[in-house]
Amino acid sequence: MRRISFLLLLALGLGSLPVTTTADTLVVESVNAAATVDRPARGMTTDAVLQKFGEPLERRGPVGDPPISHWVYADFVVYFEQDRVIHAVVPPAR
Repeated sequence: MRRISFLLLLALGLGSLPVTTTADTLVVESVNAAATVDRPARGMTTDAVLQKFGEPLERRGPVGDPPISHWVYADFVVYFEQDRVIHAVVPPAR
């Protein structure tokens, strides 16, 4: 009986402790910045990207089948399938 009373008191005591929660933090500033960066549109050719944005800082790829390559610019990265833009992203601020 004494053990049950102790466990009951312990359970009640633990139940009154504050509950700590955690959550991920959204980086809203990066999302807002990405919306304002001019970057290549899906479907543009490599020649059109070069003409509008100039020479990239770095060219990587192609890798895989179909061949995917990407070009790194100061404000964004452009991904190509063959010679067409499939996506252009703004990396998170560091």
